[in-house]
Amino acid sequence: MLSRSLALLFTPSAMVIAQALLAAPMIIALAHRAIEEPWQEYGGGLRVDGATRLRSIRMLLAIARRSVVTRVLAGFGRTISEVGAVLIVGGNIAGYTRIMTTAIVLKTSEGELGLALGFGLVLIGIGIVVSASAFVLWERR
Repeated sequence: MLSRSLALLFTPSAMVIAQALLAAPMIIALAHRAIEEPWQEYGGGLRVDGATRLRSIRMLLAIARRSVVTRVLAGFGRTISEVGAVLIVGGNIAGYTRIMTTAIVLKTSEGELGLALGFGLVLIGIGIVVSASAFVLWERR
């Protein structure tokens, strides 16, 4: 088991797992907060109508979907700005596990501040485009 875990280090898969482990608690906690109000308003009615716990959760997520999407986007923002975990498990290997945030750190440490700033602006742009796209698609529905 340990050798299999060590073989996972310095791979893109390890980086995805690390990101998921970092983002999941935040997204779950924020989504839970988003469905608290609908639960107080509709939860009793759903249970009286015979909805199972899983069915109730799905219905409440549907009711609070806009808030949930906003919270998932917050998790996305958290993951695209992460440096530490991906650097530890990915190693910042050029052409294999180097991502935008680790490239920013590398270029900053090399003194190439203009390039690091450019990478940062691109990363901010990606975040804005993804968030704006989610809300534009939402409005079209």
